[in-house]
Amino acid sequence: MDTPPYVAPPPPASRAGGNDKIWSMFCHLAIFTVIGPILIPLVVYLAMRDESEYVRSNAREALNFHLSMFIYSLCCLPFCLILIGYLMLGVLWVFMLIMAIVATVKAADGGCYYYPLTIRLVH
Repeated sequence: MDTPPYVAPPPPASRAGGNDKIWSMFCHLAIFTVIGPILIPLVVYLAMRDESEYVRSNAREALNFHLSMFIYSLCCLPFCLILIGYLMLGVLWVFMLIMAIVATVKAADGGCYYYPLTIRLVH
């Protein structure tokens, strides 16, 4: 009698519901708004932190990332006087947009994306 080959069990299903995923994705996509990159994840974090661990972790990550990118942008501003700052800001902004899209896709799949180069200000 042949034994079947070992098959790994499927990954556990995400416990995040539809609304939790929408709020989490909204936090990451706030980078595309004018007034919201810091404000939207902060409000979602404060409103939903006791209701859903999934939304809280995604909002916290988005908030930390957006705060970090704001700090990095401020650090690039003095370099604009010698013109290299514009290149630095451009690279930083492209990096922000790409990472926000990656994090949004990860949130849509039920996970939480941990951004690189992020200062963990909110715990």
